[in-house]
Amino acid sequence: MDRLKIFSGRWGMNLSKEICQKIGVTIGKSSTVKFKNGNSFVKIEENVRDMDCFLIHCIGENVNDDVMEMLIMVDALRRASASRITVVVPYYFYARSDKKDQPRISITARLLADLLESAGIDRVLTMDLHSEQIMGFFKKPVDQVSGLPVLCNYFLQKKLENLVIVSPDAGGAKRARTFSWSLGGELAIIDKKRIGNEDKTISSGIIGDVVGKTAILIDDEIDTGGSIVNSIDLLLEAGAKEVYAACTHAVFSATAVEKLSQSSAVEIVVTNSVPVRKDYDEKRIIVLSVADVLSKSIGSIHNGTSVSSVLENYKY
Repeated sequence: MDRLKIFSGRWGMNLSKEICQKIGVTIGKSSTVKFKNGNSFVKIEENVRDMDCFLIHCIGENVNDDVMEMLIMVDALRRASASRITVVVPYYFYARSDKKDQPRISITARLLADLLESAGIDRVLTMDLHSEQIMGFFKKPVDQVSGLPVLCNYFLQKKLENLVIVSPDAGGAKRARTFSWSLGGELAIIDKKRIGNEDKTISSGIIGDVVGKTAILIDDEIDTGGSIVNSIDLLLEAGAKEVYAACTHAVFSATAVEKLSQSSAVEIVVTNSVPVRKDYDEKRIIVLSVADVLSKSIGSIHNGTSVSSVLENYKY
């Protein structure tokens, strides 16, 4: 590990320190300054020549500032003669903008891939992409791991009975089906349609039986919380005994924390792939760590071993 260096953006520091502790290395020294004119400045504070460098970047209060900081850090590492640069983005920025589903719009997820490659990355490590086609936006290697085993192990330990795993829309059916196999539950899908660019959806029904069952809503991310709260209410109205909600990426924008805290769900279970930046009810919103998955994945990339084998140690 003497050739391994791990650096962190400002908002990924807590997760990065946890990962470094598990690997047994100290976090790399860097400094980021934002000038009064809005420009960002990054300096790598130690030698990285011929080093295998990993840059862990999470989203914070301003996604555009975070993207720019990430690009500048990559450029700084490249100009400092790092041997290899792997960007670790647990939650991929602009993941929802992965296709041209309206006239005259940008495919921003692809644009970000182009920017990262232009800055000088050698590979990407990410988690639970909103759409797996994003991996094809890169010419460089992309490793995708999952936070679902962490969520699955949590629910296995609770030993819930008479389960039904629910996808909040048809697009997440594959994710929910895999989760249902692991937990031994049935599968249900909410028929939902999103209205334009607004955080509003229309639910026309539930495909599957939820009456008298313990339902677990599983999704890749929770943003404003409106859609997931509506789904919780719909399941209870349809006869579900109780509802849990789970996701990998707790984006929690706007008033999401307040909405979720006041919802009828027993628990909202998420991971720390995105820092939960607001005060939250720790009895209602459960935050699990993905540091173990990411640290083992980083070790596999550094040592040239299989990343996919990392998840084999989980019951999932």
